[in-house]
Amino acid sequence: AGSVSAFCLQSLPQTFFEGKTSFGMSVFNLGNAIMGSGILGLAYAMANTGIVLFLILLTVVACLSAYSIHLLLKSSGIVGIRAYEQLGYRAFGTPGKMAAGIAITLQNIGAMSSYLYIVKYEFPLVIQAVFHHQNPGHWYLDGNYLVMIVSVCIILPLALMKQLGYLGYTSGFSLSCMVFFLISVIYKKFQVKCPFGEFDNRTLDLNNSTAYTIPILAFAFVCHPEVLPIYTELRNPTKKKMQHVSNISIAVMYVMYFLAALFGYLTFYDNVEAELLHTYSKVDRYDTLILCVRVAVLTAVTLTVPIVLFPVRRAIQQLFFPNKTFWWPRHIAIAIILLTTINMLVIFAPNILGIFGVIGATSAPCLIFIFPAVFYIRIIPKEEEPMRSAPKILAACFAGLGVLFMIMSLSFIIIDWTSGSSNASSGH
Repeated sequence: AGSVSAFCLQSLPQTFFEGKTSFGMSVFNLGNAIMGSGILGLAYAMANTGIVLFLILLTVVACLSAYSIHLLLKSSGIVGIRAYEQLGYRAFGTPGKMAAGIAITLQNIGAMSSYLYIVKYEFPLVIQAVFHHQNPGHWYLDGNYLVMIVSVCIILPLALMKQLGYLGYTSGFSLSCMVFFLISVIYKKFQVKCPFGEFDNRTLDLNNSTAYTIPILAFAFVCHPEVLPIYTELRNPTKKKMQHVSNISIAVMYVMYFLAALFGYLTFYDNVEAELLHTYSKVDRYDTLILCVRVAVLTAVTLTVPIVLFPVRRAIQQLFFPNKTFWWPRHIAIAIILLTTINMLVIFAPNILGIFGVIGATSAPCLIFIFPAVFYIRIIPKEEEPMRSAPKILAACFAGLGVLFMIMSLSFIIIDWTSGSSNASSGH
C-alpha cells in the first residue's frame, strides 16, 4: 500500500507543498550549498595545473554542473516530483530510491564531517591567537569540546527549522564571510612578499597532489542533493526559474573560486600550502586580518552544515517514512541523531579521511553525473525523446563520464594508499 501511495504522489502534476522562498534567498541557499571548504585548496590546485589549465577545467566543470541540474529539473518537471529519491523510485523502483537516498546520505555526512573537522582544528588556533595562549591544555582549546559546543548552540537550532527557505538569511551571511575571505586574499597579494625560501619543504608531494586536482575541481560544484529541496520551497516555482537560480549560483561561485585560486597562487606561487590559510600563518601567526579571515571561514562552514543536513533528513524520511506527514518529534529526532553521529565521527575517528575519500569518490559522481543522466533517460517518455535522440545520447555520454570520474578518483585514492603518503584532499 505504501508503494502505491508513493507512486500516486509521484503521478501528481504538482507537488502538494507551497513554496514561499524568494528567488534571492534560493540563490543564497544554493550558493551556500555549493561553496565548500574546498575553496581553501584551489590555489594549491592552480599551482599544480597552471592558470590556463585550471581555468579550462573550472569552466568545464561549471558547465557540466549546470547541465546536470538541467537534467534533474527536466526529469522533475515531467513527473511533478521534487525529491531526488522519488525520481529514483520513478525511474527504477525501490532500488533506484534506495540508491539515491544512500548516496545523498553518505555524501552529505562526509561533507558535514569535513566542515566540523575545520571547526575542530581551526577554532582552537583562533582562540590561541586571540588570547595569545601558548598552553593548549585548557578545555576551551580542545577541538572536541568546541565542536560539540558549536553543534549544540549554533547548528542544531538552525537544523531544527521546518523549512530550508528560512536559512536564506544565514546563507547570505555565510556567503558574505567567504566574500570577505576572497577580498582578504586579493589584498594580501599586494602586501605579502614572496617567494619565501623557508617554505621550500612543501607538505604534499607535487606529483601525487596533481592527481587529486581534477577530482577536487570536479566536485567543487556539488550541490545536487540540495537542488530539488530548494526547488520545492521556491515561490511560484518553474523549471526555468529554478534553472536561473542554479545558473546564477554557479556563476557567482565560479568567479569566487577562480579569483581565490588566482590571487592565492600569485601570492605564494609554488610555495602555496594545500590549505591556503596555513600558508599565511607561516608569514605571521598573529596577523589580525588573517585571524579575522579564519573566523569568517569558521562562520561560513558552520552555517553551511544545516543546509547540507536538510537533504540527508529528507532522504531518511523518504526511505523510512515515505507516506508520513510532517511530525515535529520525528523531525527533531532525525536532526539530533545525525548531528550526534557526525560529532562522534569527528571526535573519535581521527583517521577516516580515507573512508571519506572513498565515499566522495563513489557517491559524488553518482549524484552529479550518473543518477541525473540515467533518471533522465528512463523518465523522459520515448514518444517525446526517442532513445537515439541527441538529448538522450548526450545524457548517456554524461553518465559514462561519471563512471570515468568514479574510476579515476578511486584509482587516485588506491595509489595514494599504496604509496603510504595519505594525502587525500577534500574537494568540498
